[in-house]
Amino acid sequence: MNKFLALMLCISFVMPNIASAQQPDGDMENILVSASLLPITINRSANAITIIDRNEINNRAVVSASDLLRDVAGLAVSRSGAQGSQTQIRMRGGEANHLLVLVDGVEANNPAQSDEFNWGTLVAAHIERIEIIRGPQSSMLGSDAMAGVVNIITRSADQPLSANAFFETGGFNTQNNGISIGFKDGGFDMRLGVSDLQTDGENISRSGSEKDGYENTNLNLKSGWRASDQLRLTFAARQSDGMNEYDADSDFDSLIDDQDNVSKFRSATMQLKADYSSFNGHWQHQLSMAQSTNKNAEFNQRTPGTVTDSNKDQYRLVSSLLWDELNHRLSLLIEREEEEFQQRGPINDYGVFGIYDPNQSRSRDTDSLALEYRADISEKLTLAVSTRHDDNSEFNSSDTSRVEAIYQINDSVRLRSAYGTAIKNPTFTERFGFYTNFIGNPSLEPEESSNWELGIDQLFNQGGSTLSVTFFNSELENEIDGNFMDPVTFRYTSKNRQGLSKRQGMELTTVNKLNDAVSLNTSYTYTDSVESDGANRLVDEVRRARHIGSLNLSWQAMDSLHINANAQYNGSQMDVVYPKNVKLADYTVVNLSANYRATPNLDVYVRFDNLLDESYEEVFSYQTLGFSANVGVRYKL
Repeated sequence: MNKFLALMLCISFVMPNIASAQQPDGDMENILVSASLLPITINRSANAITIIDRNEINNRAVVSASDLLRDVAGLAVSRSGAQGSQTQIRMRGGEANHLLVLVDGVEANNPAQSDEFNWGTLVAAHIERIEIIRGPQSSMLGSDAMAGVVNIITRSADQPLSANAFFETGGFNTQNNGISIGFKDGGFDMRLGVSDLQTDGENISRSGSEKDGYENTNLNLKSGWRASDQLRLTFAARQSDGMNEYDADSDFDSLIDDQDNVSKFRSATMQLKADYSSFNGHWQHQLSMAQSTNKNAEFNQRTPGTVTDSNKDQYRLVSSLLWDELNHRLSLLIEREEEEFQQRGPINDYGVFGIYDPNQSRSRDTDSLALEYRADISEKLTLAVSTRHDDNSEFNSSDTSRVEAIYQINDSVRLRSAYGTAIKNPTFTERFGFYTNFIGNPSLEPEESSNWELGIDQLFNQGGSTLSVTFFNSELENEIDGNFMDPVTFRYTSKNRQGLSKRQGMELTTVNKLNDAVSLNTSYTYTDSVESDGANRLVDEVRRARHIGSLNLSWQAMDSLHINANAQYNGSQMDVVYPKNVKLADYTVVNLSANYRATPNLDVYVRFDNLLDESYEEVFSYQTLGFSANVGVRYKL
């Protein structure tokens, strides 16, 4: 453990005891999170939860939303090179497709890309709030929520009439601009936001000089109408459209070669939702129809390659009965999910190895029922139990469940505990994908896990500081591994591993308001994630460092000036290189930003990324970006 990590751990334990007696910015009783079939307050959930609000997003001034998640305990972020490149986020040692991502309540994971969310294309513009819920949520949200949930909430209109614009320029010839307009009148509100990001990037391979750029145009629309005191209708839609240039391993030596490759993408989500509550609040209903679509097209030297399309339609009804002064609640979920997958590309003739035709269309449907009972037994004790039944057209029916207990020992100490089971169905790509060196396996079985966690939250100095510690443990059966190679054809396929894969560890976070002007937040995660190698031995899983930590210093230097300093440490980790894996070195990245309010309507900000110009790799052979400086303005019309 290096000096940075040791220092961070010392600060984590010492700062709550030396912070002055100040009240925290947020009241835990009033923060709603998506850790239940109906929203609940954060202190009524046994999950470890992190909230990133609009103030932090503005102060950090990051371009990519995934950069904000690097500071969150329990998350490991891996980006394959420059801005816009494929970015994976793993929670508590799970796989990237074990993390369910919601955008305004719509499941946004891409069925055509291994059920992963494409974090590389999610910009921070137009995001109001990010809720990170760690721990399995399959008992309420199904297959993709095996490790946890990230819920992204976009901005709504909050003024009678508003118009905002931002303009940013900086390193690697980056241009990031956007505009939004909003309207609110009585029970009706609507906001439309448009942003465009373009950057030349940098060469992500170890050799050559061809730069790998990125373009992304983002459109976000959100509207709501309160038809009556009991009924509210909401519509939300988002679309990202663009391209990213990338390099790849063309000669199968595990080293990335400098190539003129381009991936074009278009992703969209939309939802229409109705919320109804009875006059006394004892009956609450939510009916929603949602859709997410994704299209990706690959080009090599401008020659068309593989094209994938996916479409997911989801219909949900949640009905809840509340009684005993609303302290007891029983919720029923009825859900229908329809998924479609298409792959198109050139037919390849490999002679004695056969002809491989990637062109195909697949579909699957899932009908689900879930029940959740949640009760405040007393002012100190909250209990919850949930269970879900999934009837999938492709696999055997599955049942998952979860039990939670939260006990408030006193005004300063809260205990949390939970046990649950979870499931992850094989993806379309794992079962049917055909690429240059990958062949799907239609015989795959779903992954299954059992999980427990135990946490404690401690308030210090009259609530001015918070220390949270969570221990977690998970055992995974039938883990799907997509890196099995045929020694004859040298092509990969997916198989269910024999034996158990084990993930265990500890998350530690502190929030410290040192005085009215200075806050210091820290996080540290220890993760031991291992899998069977097929010979009764356990080996480390790739791209999951045992030690990850961060420090974030927020300083309101003057009424008009805010400064934010951030340091992120990622320990050494293994990565896939055939025939033997390699260890990637640890690294520390320091970022600095400042926001100056020149007038009530004009903000000027600067951001220095990778301030110390650290050279490192998050994915083997993919070079990351060095130091860059950016300056921007936000104007409220």
